[in-house]
Amino acid sequence: METRTCGKTGLKLSVMGIGCWSFGGGAYWGAQDQKDVEAVVNTALDAGCNYFDTAEMYNNGESERSLGKALGRRRPRAVICTKTIPLHAYRAALRKKCDEALGRLGTDYIDIFMIHWPLNLKSIRQYTSDPAVLNRLPTAAEAFGTLMELRKEGKIRHIGVSNFGVQQLTEALATGADIVVNELAYNLLARAIEDRIAPFCRERGVGIIGYMPLMQGLLSDKVSSFEELPPERTRTRHFSSRRAGTRHGEPGFERETLEAIKAIRSIAKQSNLPVSRLAIAWAAANPAVTCVLAGARNRDQILENVESAGSRLPDSTLKALDEATRPLMEKWGPSPDLWDNAANNRIE
Repeated sequence: METRTCGKTGLKLSVMGIGCWSFGGGAYWGAQDQKDVEAVVNTALDAGCNYFDTAEMYNNGESERSLGKALGRRRPRAVICTKTIPLHAYRAALRKKCDEALGRLGTDYIDIFMIHWPLNLKSIRQYTSDPAVLNRLPTAAEAFGTLMELRKEGKIRHIGVSNFGVQQLTEALATGADIVVNELAYNLLARAIEDRIAPFCRERGVGIIGYMPLMQGLLSDKVSSFEELPPERTRTRHFSSRRAGTRHGEPGFERETLEAIKAIRSIAKQSNLPVSRLAIAWAAANPAVTCVLAGARNRDQILENVESAGSRLPDSTLKALDEATRPLMEKWGPSPDLWDNAANNRIE
């Protein structure tokens, strides 16, 4: 497994990372047997994958507990990232959340500790309507100053962010914090970070972890129509706001998304590759991307993802995929927020 260095830090991540949202089982992804989690973790480590991504909000902390149990004595071989929401980015709360995560993971250090969403009103409103919070948001100085304290104490080794735009990342870096990675949605159907964020991260030496390379199953051979998808997977701006659970209020881009998927499947057929392998290989081919993050429920899925990340697509195939998805990219616009409309974009 190829490893890539995060910016200027020396931290090396495997190109294929393991998304741990399903670990521990929960409402979103369903039940997950711990034996399957252990098989996924051990297979990933044996294949050279070192990056494991979890968060406090994944199954109410059960993802962290499950990952910690599965790693066991092999923990030193893993790079663990966990995240806390911006509502908890005040100094006392952030320290408390770090300690709680350490306890659930069963470790005495976290390799990368991230702020899960930006520290702005649009973002924090997703978690609370408390006027006391909304009138006194956590600042970048408070949040990243606390993270630097935690790093100095050895509780965390690196500081990361997730879903930060150019303005927000600039503010975070201005605190003096060494931000190693920015975790962002990136796939053939969601390319908005190519506009400003990815070039800025490369310029400032910040790695990118691209999540949702398969766009929650849309980039696979399994989905034949949008109607068979559960409501929780039709909430993004790709879909009409008439669908249950959406909040973006836009008409959506269903026609353009379907046309892009049809073209991608045609290219996959010509390449004699599954759509999922093509999608992961395309994301990994971007030099700004340090690690491609995908979930896996069993050993076979891990091995397939590892092989996909290691695939090298011909330039002609990369160009064809870029051209096939550009109409959707242009229709979507530069806002990288998958769930909120451009006017309410949280990623600035």
